[in-house]
Amino acid sequence: MTKLIPDDIRFGRIAAALPVADMTRAHEFYANALGFTKTFENGTPVGFMILKRDEAELHLTLQPGYEAAPFNVAHMMVDNIDALHALIRARGLRIIKGLRDKEYGLRAFVFEDPDGNRIDVGQPI
Repeated sequence: MTKLIPDDIRFGRIAAALPVADMTRAHEFYANALGFTKTFENGTPVGFMILKRDEAELHLTLQPGYEAAPFNVAHMMVDNIDALHALIRARGLRIIKGLRDKEYGLRAFVFEDPDGNRIDVGQPI
């Protein structure tokens, strides 16, 4: 196969962009339930926000009337997936796929945020 991209073109961070129907609710969820910190916001009212925790970054974009897709929209790798799964359950969030060891070498589960966005969480076994 012919190489399409030269070696001197390097890619940096790629962040998941999640549409949300209510920016305040989404910010409170990611900050309070998962410990993310707001690093940027834009607009009055706020229509775009960047949240960060450790190496993870989320971009929230306001989409009034948004309806969630029936598939995973973000994949997040974590350490201590069992503790995160317990926290998600304790907070009463909807778990779409339960915590399991997968044949492809990850321990994983899928949950929904308050806007119905599905987050697939994994940790190498």
